[in-house]
Amino acid sequence: MATGSAKARGRVHAQRAANSTAVSAAARAGFVARGVIYVLIGVLSLRIALSDGGGKQADRGGAIAEIAEKPFGTVLLWLLGTALAGMALWRLSEAAFGQAGPDGKKASKRAMAAGRFVFYGFVSYSVLSYAAGDKGSGSGSSDKNSQDVTAKALDWPGGKWIVAVAGIAVAAAGVWIAVRAIRHKFHKHLKMFEMSEKTRKAIDFLGMFGGAARGIVFAVAGVFAVAAAVQHKPGKAKGMDDTLRSFSETPAGPWLLVLIAVGFAAFGVFSWANARWRKV
Repeated sequence: MATGSAKARGRVHAQRAANSTAVSAAARAGFVARGVIYVLIGVLSLRIALSDGGGKQADRGGAIAEIAEKPFGTVLLWLLGTALAGMALWRLSEAAFGQAGPDGKKASKRAMAAGRFVFYGFVSYSVLSYAAGDKGSGSGSSDKNSQDVTAKALDWPGGKWIVAVAGIAVAAAGVWIAVRAIRHKFHKHLKMFEMSEKTRKAIDFLGMFGGAARGIVFAVAGVFAVAAAVQHKPGKAKGMDDTLRSFSETPAGPWLLVLIAVGFAAFGVFSWANARWRKV
């Protein structure tokens, strides 16, 4: 009885901690950090579309390297990595106790939160490691990483099918992200009633345009992974940088990449809006 009571009290205390002002602040800081990364990727993509990009990568590694080159860059990276750790902590609390909203305790929602916890935990670790002096952490080429992982997977028994299924999953996730953005599904996560009409319209546009651009890039990256599996060529797999560059090779020329780049920047600004109005 005493043991059960102690466990119950422990769960109550843990849930209170998850719903605390500190966790809420950590989540909002995480959204700010995510916004910084996406805005920088958008800027780097725009450079590539309008010139050669100066040898910079249009991915998370490129964004980290860009920050590191600025005055007080290392300090900024420490802040960014810590904020992303806050995002991971918030996602962990969602996985453990459920999200805000009537359906937040669904198993599927909690599983997705757990996946996001792992993702943001990894990104935070990469940024903090880079800030601590490990220049190979966080700034590596997403293209090389994707090709290396694909090459290893293709060597496994049934590797061709594993890569193909993973590619289809990424492509499907991209379509899901884009469709949800276009349908304004993000409304249920935001305190829309606190916004003025102009602000609401602006956030609607940023969320729809930015989310659609992000989803399209994920979907195209998934298609490249499927092509790598079908042709058994790891080089066909592309990270974010090469996926973005592929948009400039379409009949639309660099202008399609310009559109995607602006969309990424829009998603970054939308992330900052989440820092202000997200229900956490």
